[in-house]
Amino acid sequence: MLKFTCCDAVKQFSGHVTAPLLRGITRGYERECLRVDRNGALAQTPHPLALGSKLTHPWITTDYSEALLEFITPPSQDPAFPLQFLRDIHRYSAQQLQGEYLWAGSMPCVLGSGQEIPIADYGPSNAARFKYVYREGLGLRYGRQMQTIAGAHYNWSLPADFWLALQDCCSAGSCGQDFVSERYFGLIRNFLRFGWLIPYLFGASPAICESFLQGHPSDLPELVPGTRYGPYATSLRMSDLGYQNRAQDKLHVGVNSLLDYTQALEAAIRTPDPFYAQLGVRDGDHWKQLSANLLQTESEYYAGMRPKRVGKRGERPAKALQTYGVEYVEMRLFDLNPFIDIGIAPEQSTFADVLLLMCLFRDSPPITAREQSENDENKHRIVSRGREPGLQLLVYNREQPFRALAHELFDDMQPFAEMLDAAYGGQRYSRTMQGLRERIDQPDSTPSARVLDAARTQGGFFNFGMQMARQHTQALQAQALDAATLAKFAASVQDSLLAQQAIDGAAQGSFEDFVAQYYA
Repeated sequence: MLKFTCCDAVKQFSGHVTAPLLRGITRGYERECLRVDRNGALAQTPHPLALGSKLTHPWITTDYSEALLEFITPPSQDPAFPLQFLRDIHRYSAQQLQGEYLWAGSMPCVLGSGQEIPIADYGPSNAARFKYVYREGLGLRYGRQMQTIAGAHYNWSLPADFWLALQDCCSAGSCGQDFVSERYFGLIRNFLRFGWLIPYLFGASPAICESFLQGHPSDLPELVPGTRYGPYATSLRMSDLGYQNRAQDKLHVGVNSLLDYTQALEAAIRTPDPFYAQLGVRDGDHWKQLSANLLQTESEYYAGMRPKRVGKRGERPAKALQTYGVEYVEMRLFDLNPFIDIGIAPEQSTFADVLLLMCLFRDSPPITAREQSENDENKHRIVSRGREPGLQLLVYNREQPFRALAHELFDDMQPFAEMLDAAYGGQRYSRTMQGLRERIDQPDSTPSARVLDAARTQGGFFNFGMQMARQHTQALQAQALDAATLAKFAASVQDSLLAQQAIDGAAQGSFEDFVAQYYA
């Protein structure tokens, strides 16, 4: 049995850690959510004006589709704030809906043809048109159905004082932002090794509505008429069926260094792909995609975790990372929990904090091509059959029992739970980890198992999803916001509409020049 061991830096650094350093962890959530009509079909109505401008509102926007809401929480060092604020966003948004519901799960509602999935329209400006053409390109390349899948992203960073203390005791040569970026990339590599714990513990998409397949054959068996499922699946959203890009198998975006990562993305947005070229970029004045390259933009690259940096002068993501280094990481593996009105359980961020700290401190050698294949295979096994009795994962080319590996990881995470408990007071982290550990030996207690049981009991995935959508939306609508919170959201809506007007009214050059400038 392979024994997991954390690096010696834990012992060295634990003596330097003070509570304020870990209390400076900054967190935030992004939650996607479909709007559906009374019959459970994808809403065909425009983004509600009462929610403000989706181009400029800081907290309420859309992702791919006009019907795919995206809720964003401001970054905060208060662990409770992201979900509290997210609940306020949900309450305010639900109360603006007229005869529509917020779909509860990650896999979509009943879908018609691809052309019945409206692309989000952000307005007439070049910036808005760029976002629209990019989305039209995604639909052209991968199909619009795939773009209706929803999830939750967890944004996470450590404060400057933490990095100074870590560098003081554990630096092997690099310093400043270079040291920070190197350690974040070490975290990312370990997350690729051990992130399969996330879909096992929190995956909640083991079944789909048959309309998602659009008549294409599938190996998934039928649960009941109209519902396909994976008998032991945890997250079909993260499987080959879900939000994946087979064309990106050509890409080799390494995470062994910041330079490897950014150079690979830069190459991808400049390397032509024959199939995309055959699809065409323009049809007269109509743009079908931004380019015929492997990626239109860096955001098209799908990954379970991304290093992120907010540019200071509007730089592209890869250029901002090259110039300023890593600012935070975005963890993208959370399914929406359909049993919860805001889609996210409190224990998800608690667990993520512990896992990410372990990934940061653990030794993190470069990932070879062999190991990358092993990591990909382990994730595939967990999302497609993670609850299967006797499941094995790969460790150094050898099959190892999943449950033993998961328990050993929990053992290694325990010191970090205790470290966070000491920082924040109480036993919340340790108790949460103890409760989640029980899911390893009790797969029927996982969200994916509970979703399957509910879908089977209620006559199918759609019936279950629709019941949850009605129940949650009506409950959120019944929760009145206090006067100050209501005024804050009303003001944010008006501010966003005024900001959109200013953008729309500004002088615009040609769209061709705007696109060329992006790639310059």
